[in-house]
Amino acid sequence: MRKNWWKAVTVLLLAYVFLAGLMSPVPRLPILHESIRNTFFHPPLWIAMMVMLLSSAIFSVRYLLKGHLGDDLIAVELANTAILFGVLGCITGSVWAFFAWGALWPNDPKTNGVAVSMLMYLAYFILRSSFDDELRRARISAVYNIFAFAVFIPLILILPRLTDSLHPGNGGNPGFNSYDSDHSIKMIIRPAFVGFTLLGFWITQLRIRLRRLENKLDESEEAQKTAAFPTELPH
Repeated sequence: MRKNWWKAVTVLLLAYVFLAGLMSPVPRLPILHESIRNTFFHPPLWIAMMVMLLSSAIFSVRYLLKGHLGDDLIAVELANTAILFGVLGCITGSVWAFFAWGALWPNDPKTNGVAVSMLMYLAYFILRSSFDDELRRARISAVYNIFAFAVFIPLILILPRLTDSLHPGNGGNPGFNSYDSDHSIKMIIRPAFVGFTLLGFWITQLRIRLRRLENKLDESEEAQKTAAFPTELPH
């Protein structure tokens, strides 16, 4: 139980975020109105996604340095979880954009950068599935994963700030500073950042355990087949 304390913290934080995020009073601002509650879900999901992708790239670097297949497994499962959070971030962002800007997917540098980034990581999974050799798959996909993260950061954090963007804090558009310093916002969004990030690591841990179990079952089945069909004929 002592090793799993952070899971209890995750449950408590997210329970608080969902209850307080939907029921607590929020600043009344033009255009946003009640949709400002999405602040407690959309940005934290994206922050958690970026943490997952950064961690995935780090484990890809570790694999290239040490050659341990366990690092490659962790890297790919972190990327899987990041894509899940990315999809949820896109859904919450689209709902927010519809009420704030009148379109589910406006022609905006940041939203377009997100679409390109998601496609890059989908290509990462396709690349992995195209190799049968385990070592070659791990090595090439690790290099691609590091490259994808290096492109991902400019696409969603740098380029939108250099062009006109509807997203707050980008392209001359004022940021959330006018209300994210409000006590009612800070008391919820900060636990949301931590809670969703911990949830991402929890999901990844479960996926890694499942993959390792599947690998053991595959190895066991292969051993049984080999024993049932010996390569040498008895004398």
